[in-house]
Parts: sequence; C-alpha cells; structure tokens
Amino acid sequence: MTITGMTVRPETPVQYLKGVGPRRARILEGASLKTAGDLLWYLPFRYEDRTIFTERASVRHGRDALIQGEVLVAGTYATSRKAFRIFELVVRDRSGPITVKFFNQPYLAKVFKRGQTVILQGTPKYDSFLRGTSILNPEFEIVSTDAETQTHMGRIVPIYRRIGQMTGRQIRSVLFSLMENLDQDLPDTLPDTVRAKLGLPSLYEALREVHFPEYPAHVPAERFERMLAEKRTPAHQRLIFEEFFLFQLGLQMVRARREIRPKAHRIQIDDRVRERLKQILPFRPTAAQKKVLREIVEDLRRPPPMSRLLQGDVGSGKTIVALQAIAVVVENGYQACLMAPTELLAEQHFRTLSRLLEGTGYRLALLTSGIKGRERGRILRETESGELQLLVGTHALIQEGVGFRNLAFVVIDEQHRFGVLQRSELMRKGGLPDTLVMTATPIPRSLALTAYGDLAVSVLDELPPGRRPVRTVVKRDENRGEVYEAIRREVASGRQVYVVYPLIEGSEKSDLKAAAEMAEHLNADVFPDFRVGLIHGRMRAAEKDETMSRFVSGDIDILVSTTVIEVGIDVPNATVMVIEHAERFGLSQLHQLRGRIGRGEHPGLCILLVDRVTTQDAFERLDIMRRSADGFEIAEKDLEIRGPGEFVGTRQSGVPEFMFANIVRDRDLLESARREAELYVRSFRKGDPASESEMRRLVALWREKYGLFEVG
Repeated sequence: MTITGMTVRPETPVQYLKGVGPRRARILEGASLKTAGDLLWYLPFRYEDRTIFTERASVRHGRDALIQGEVLVAGTYATSRKAFRIFELVVRDRSGPITVKFFNQPYLAKVFKRGQTVILQGTPKYDSFLRGTSILNPEFEIVSTDAETQTHMGRIVPIYRRIGQMTGRQIRSVLFSLMENLDQDLPDTLPDTVRAKLGLPSLYEALREVHFPEYPAHVPAERFERMLAEKRTPAHQRLIFEEFFLFQLGLQMVRARREIRPKAHRIQIDDRVRERLKQILPFRPTAAQKKVLREIVEDLRRPPPMSRLLQGDVGSGKTIVALQAIAVVVENGYQACLMAPTELLAEQHFRTLSRLLEGTGYRLALLTSGIKGRERGRILRETESGELQLLVGTHALIQEGVGFRNLAFVVIDEQHRFGVLQRSELMRKGGLPDTLVMTATPIPRSLALTAYGDLAVSVLDELPPGRRPVRTVVKRDENRGEVYEAIRREVASGRQVYVVYPLIEGSEKSDLKAAAEMAEHLNADVFPDFRVGLIHGRMRAAEKDETMSRFVSGDIDILVSTTVIEVGIDVPNATVMVIEHAERFGLSQLHQLRGRIGRGEHPGLCILLVDRVTTQDAFERLDIMRRSADGFEIAEKDLEIRGPGEFVGTRQSGVPEFMFANIVRDRDLLESARREAELYVRSFRKGDPASESEMRRLVALWREKYGLFEVG
C-alpha cells in the first residue's frame, strides 16, 4: 500500500510513502529512517541551480560547469593498462558536443542509453588523448520525461547523498512527494514564545524551504546561493537553532535539578582552615589562582553540590588550586579523591600531593590497576573506614569494591579522556559530592557550551611567577645535524631533553621514525657520551615509573618518548623538546607536549622537526605553534581545523553529534540557544498544567536525542 494524494503525518511509516514500497523501505530503515518524520531530517548536503545551464560553447577549462544535453554515444573500451577500462559518453546540447569519461565503472553501460537527456556537473579539463576538452567522472542525473521533471529541473535542486541502492535522485523524488502531501500543521519542536521572540519560521516552513528552496524576491540570486551554501538562510538557521536549543535545554535542566538537591555534607571556612591553606602552599598564589579558589570555596559552602570545570593552560597551577580545595574538605572532616586518566599521571599527582601535604598529618594513598594483593586490600579497607582522607588513582577508583565512608569532594583531571558514564560512576560513590573537573586543554567557548554546558567554568589565565613562554622553531629533516648540536649544547650545560616520536616500533608500512629504534640509534650512534632512556605506553607500569624516576632525578639526559608524556609530567630541568614528524600531530597535542618544558628557571626551546608538509592544515598548525604560546588561541584554531568531534573525541567527551548544526560555524546561534534555554527553564511554572505539559514534551524530545548525556 502506498499513500497517494493523502495527508502524511510525521509518524507515517516510510513504506507507505509514494515512491518507497517494501524494498526501499528496508534500505531507508537500515539508515534509521523509519518514518516520514525521520526522512524529513535527511537534509540536502548541497544545492544546484538548474535554472541556468552552461552551454557547450561556453565551457572553460577548470571552471565548474552544469550541462544538459542528449546522449549521442555511450560505450566502454579497454586501455593499455591491465584491468583499466573507460566508459565514454558524447553529450550534445544545442551549441555542440562534449566528451565525458568515467574510469572503471562498468555498471554505467546499463545506466546510459543513446537518446537520453542527461544533466552533468563537473570540471572540464584538457584531455591530451583527445587534444580537446572532456569532463572526467562528473556527477550525473538522467532526466525523465514524466511529470517528475519539475522535481529535478528548472529550479534550485537539492542534492542528497545516496542511501544504499537508493540514488540521490530517487530520494529527492520521495521527499518532493512527501512535502507535497505533508500535514502543514506539523507539531513544532520549539516553544511558541521562543519562536515568536526570535522571529523564526515554523517547522513546516523551515523544512519546506531547506528541502526545496526558491529564490526570494528581495534577495539577489548570487547572495541567496551563498546563503544556501553556508546554511545561512532563515530556514537553515531555524533548524540549527532548534538542535542547539533542545540540547541546551537539557543541560540547563540538569543544572536546575542539581540546584534543588542539597548535598549531605557541609563545608565551613574558619581561621584554622585558612591557616592550613597558608601552611601547604609552596609559593605565593597568582591573582588568577586566588580568584578561582574563591569561586570553588563559595561553591563548597553552598547547599547544592558543586559542578565546576577548571581549565587552565599548561603550567598555570591547576593542581595547586585543587590541592587547596582538597585541604578545605579534609579539614572539615570529609574524604576527597582525585582521578587521572593514566597511571603515569596518577603517580605524578600522588608524588606531588604527598610532598606538598607532608607534615599535615593527612593520610593519602594511590590506587591503580597495578596495585594488587594485600596492599590493595589495605587501601580499600582504610578508604571505606575513613582512615584515608585522600585517594588518588585511575579508573580503578570506580571499580566495584571501592567504597568511601564520607566522600565529599571529587577531582577529575584531564576529564575529557574519561567517558561520561565513568565520571558519573565516581560521582555516585559519594552520593552528591562536590565535583571539580580539570583540563589543561584550553577549551573554546563554543565547545565548553556543549560539552560542559551544565558546569560552572573557572579559568586560570595567568602563569605563575618565573614561568616564561617556550620558544618554538620549525626545522626540516635536512637540518637534523643542527638540531642534534642544540641537544648536545643543552645537555652539556646540565639540562635535560625530550625527543618525541609518533610510533613505538618501526613498520614497513610507515616511514615514521619509531621511538624504540631511534632511542637505540641516538644512544649508540649520535650521543654515546650521554644517557638515553625510553618510555612508551606499552611498557609495564613499574618500568615506566622507574624510567620517569630516573629522568626526574637526572640519571637520564635524553628521554625518547611517545605521547605518553603529553600531560602531567613535571621535570623542571627539562628545557628542550624535539618533536619528530611534527606535521603528523594535532595542534592541541603539540601544545600539550610543549608544555612539558620550560617549567623551571631556564628558558625552554621546542623544535618541531618535519619531514615534509603536504597539506594546508599541517602548514597552518606548524605556523600557529611557531607564532603563539596562547593555549586558547591555539585551541580555537585547532577546533576550526579539526572540528569538535576530532578535537576532544565525541564519544568520550559528551559532545553531541549534531545532525545539522556545527558549533564552530554556528557559534552565534549556540550562544543564542544557550541564553534562550536558560530563560525558558527559569520561566517554567511548576503547577501550571500548560507549562508542565510543554516541558514534559521537550524533555521527552531531549531524552530521545541526547539521553546519554543526562548522566554525569
């Protein structure tokens, strides 16, 4: 059964839409397009103006052309290269013929026939074989002569990506019929008050215009085409805003719900606590550290549990701020814990905190997966009894069997490396503990509003006294001798060096220099008079710990490493870092690596050693690293280059995979959606049936799309 001429509702199964049927329904359902409503959100990825075609006589090399013509010749022929065949068309419009070639696509012999009318889009190029112009592998459509032609011709035509065996043309036909028969009284996702305030079109109007746009009378055609390409039409903006608003609404509700659930513990600040904080500080805090600590302490004293993000550039002193907050909690008689993503970083934190808390009488322990047997049993017993006041560890902290007596404060370091569920598990171990999540990866505001939109944000934007920016230079591989000489001078002066490689062991499939092989080469051939060590992620924890301890104590002059040293490693005497194949690393990763040097009294030098720069993105990354030491500027650029998913790892971070919106391109709409969602949640009137009904509807929509992100 197919619906023809009948009103279609969003819940109508796709099988009953005109042009679908059982076979195509299975294809669409395989792509999670099960209803008419699902299909409405399968949006075009670009548009073609098929009101004006390029005549054959006007075709120019290198200039994109849209040609409509009749197929005169269609056939396949072999070439001198084995298993390489060419399918060739000759297509003629009223001004002349043009040759079209497709490489190794034999199925096209069943697609094209003489006499057909076709539309071709591609870039004409000079063909040395023909000694003339041809179009290679263009996009194409075959124009039918039935009533469907109005869908594919004489208009701005939406271009859809194919789904399985369904072509973009077939999908367009289905959607054209769907829009023609769709109930115009489409339930609107956005609240009427928000839509009216911002002057946004209805959902039906927006979907109609996005799928089948028409030139508006008051906008020049060229400008409107740019708006379509950049998703800046009112219809596009409405759909983008809707995605952002719905997600931000959920974050604001999580935050509002947290505000009305008081925590069990109470934190007070008196002279005794203040004196303890002064006692443990190794230096005078910066103005930024004082400001952030005040924000954290204010949250600790309030009844709702704290959920705060602390972000600061490499070396800005986040650990010291966390230590002070831990001391406040412990002085009030409660427990705290700190979770780090790797054993190396957890061990580093444990050593630092143990040193700074020496003399306080606090009892703390380290718990990782490598700690077993009696030692592990003792730590678990003393944590559960409350004898241990501070537990530092990895994801081992969230495993079954780890219990606390009165956990009141949770610190999660480099938290973007933990999954949402992992963070949530740790928070649950204390009921409603105050939570501080920290990151040394500066987060652009647009990303913070999505990944951490339910958190209050504190920023450490000042380096401690004595810290100087690291000088960064880019060197080519042919200058390797010069780089080695710089290393030799630095080590001879009593300083230490990192040499970082992207791989652990060599591979025939890769030309990247591998850490293990190069450590051996540097030790035997280049620096036989210096002490060279190796550390990488596949080493056992005990081996890594021993190697790092030797580097910290000065027993190793040159540490060859993979990116395992990216975060948290603090060796003040290390002043030079050489990053091999720097063009292969992301911006944020390069910045994090660079942050391992220049942490002491001597200036730091970061040498980005490159083999060859083959892409514009790689060139931009290296250039901004050379020019800037500002982590936030670097993070903004990295976000633009890589996009949000790659920047933090979408699945791990809690950043949603928006269907339509882009947090870099559409940051102005993201800010607007955040404001409107916050105002809407504030204006919610409990007890008002209309208000409660509307909120229930929105919550259901939010859970359907973003339910995973509710936890944590």
